[in-house]
Amino acid sequence: MSAVRPHQGGMFSNRRIGRWTLNALATLAFLFALLPLIFVTWLSFYEQEIPSFPPTGYSLHWYALAIANERFIDAFVISAQVGLVATAIGLIVAIPASIALTRYRFTGRGAINNLLLMPLVIPGIVLGFSLYIFQVETTIATELPIMGSFWGLVFGHVLLVIPWSVRLITASLVGFDRTLEEAAMNLGADPFTAFRRVTVPGILPGIVAGAMFGFVSSFGNLEVSLFLVAPGQTTLPIAILQYLEWKIDPTIAAISVLQILIIIAAMLITDRFVRISRVV
Repeated sequence: MSAVRPHQGGMFSNRRIGRWTLNALATLAFLFALLPLIFVTWLSFYEQEIPSFPPTGYSLHWYALAIANERFIDAFVISAQVGLVATAIGLIVAIPASIALTRYRFTGRGAINNLLLMPLVIPGIVLGFSLYIFQVETTIATELPIMGSFWGLVFGHVLLVIPWSVRLITASLVGFDRTLEEAAMNLGADPFTAFRRVTVPGILPGIVAGAMFGFVSSFGNLEVSLFLVAPGQTTLPIAILQYLEWKIDPTIAAISVLQILIIIAAMLITDRFVRISRVV
């Protein structure tokens, strides 16, 4: 026994050292990922117009300028409108697609699954250019005003929403106990009522998480929007890019921090009612 105890103590010590090392590396990786956000937030409070170190002082002046800039406000509204409409349409497509992929076996199932997730794999600039060519050719062939329209832009952003929604809703469906749905039908509920009253509440965290990730992906997209916006139609990422072509000051940092705060607030409010942490 006395010979075993030191060995056990050594093993325990090695495990503890390994755990501390892993925690330290994870903390460093987390801080490295947060470093740009920390610097952007710090820069947004600079007093001077030209970013330099050390700062001459701190001020909320740039936040006031960002909120008062009508171009940024209009671009924010367009980005929000496009993101909300694209998210709604994306969910209409993603929910039945996720059900079909999860519950049924059919020819081409794997190909359809890969196709729905393809926008996550294709580089954004390639996707944007492809959509631009597609909409130009469709406009010429059908004479419908698709290119440069609001709905043409929404169509491009729907492709950004669908992969996130399908992935997260599918994850919820895989973990959902179908016996609850079968029990509801045994008690007299038709399939649609059972789905609406039993399945949807059960997979609601996945639906909400997919909607939130899809909206954020649409709201912050630059590459697809650059190819599909009409003259005079500007989303917030494009407005930021155009501003940086002429000026470099902490206004953009202030706008970035405001976007992050809005997204964090939306996630906290949503998670209070629907535990999206169960999925993500």
